[in-house]
Amino acid sequence: MASAIAASVAASSVAPLQSACVSQGNALSVKGTSISSAFVTGQKLQKCLSAAPLRKRTAVVKAQAQAQAEVEIEDVTERFRLGNLSPQPGSRKRNKRKGRGIAAGQGASCGFGMRGQKSRSGSGVRPGFEGGQMPLYRRLPKLKGIAGGMGAGLPKFVTVNLCDIAEAGFEEGEEVTLENLVERRVINPSGRDSRLRLKVLADGELDTKLTIKAGSFSAAAREKLEAAGCTLVDVPGRKKWLSESYMKNQARADEYFAKKRAGAEESS
Repeated sequence: MASAIAASVAASSVAPLQSACVSQGNALSVKGTSISSAFVTGQKLQKCLSAAPLRKRTAVVKAQAQAQAEVEIEDVTERFRLGNLSPQPGSRKRNKRKGRGIAAGQGASCGFGMRGQKSRSGSGVRPGFEGGQMPLYRRLPKLKGIAGGMGAGLPKFVTVNLCDIAEAGFEEGEEVTLENLVERRVINPSGRDSRLRLKVLADGELDTKLTIKAGSFSAAAREKLEAAGCTLVDVPGRKKWLSESYMKNQARADEYFAKKRAGAEESS
């Protein structure tokens, strides 16, 4: 009689949970075993009882996560202003309190090590110091050019190509000079380059007959310009100032070598 009552009570209490067990994957097999046998063993029924309220619990967690995500999206879309700029969480850390004893959490040496120049009080190494050897900032060249600023590595001319002159829109018979090219913004020399002469290079083609004044022409550019009927004018560079004593010595040297060459020619 008592076993029949227990079976009926188990059946009435487990009936609402049967559908939940089936949906959660911990299905209570109706074909093989009955509900009363599952209640007696306590294994499958215990899984069902634990899985039944899981649906409500996961729904609450999902709702909370969704609300939190919406709050994060609202925070991200907030416009940056000077008042709300701040570092990211965890990007700023407190510095080590070096030299404050063992209680600071750094040990007896406080992060300075046991020995050496950097562990002594009051000492320090300046930036760029490499222990006495020649530092990197002194090993590198200071200026442009060969060996750090020799004149052999510096440009001698301001260059312009034939295609640049053609695009500048000069009409037939006009003069092309360094000043005209600067005015038409074909070239823009500045600094040291503003004191250099113009050199014409052969990149491109030029069909207009122009008078071109430049300090130098490349061999290919001279050939193309002469074939197009242009007039080429070589502009001499600035004359270098020389002292009177140097000029006298130079004249004496020229006279001496001229006599020497004449004597060598007579003897031969």
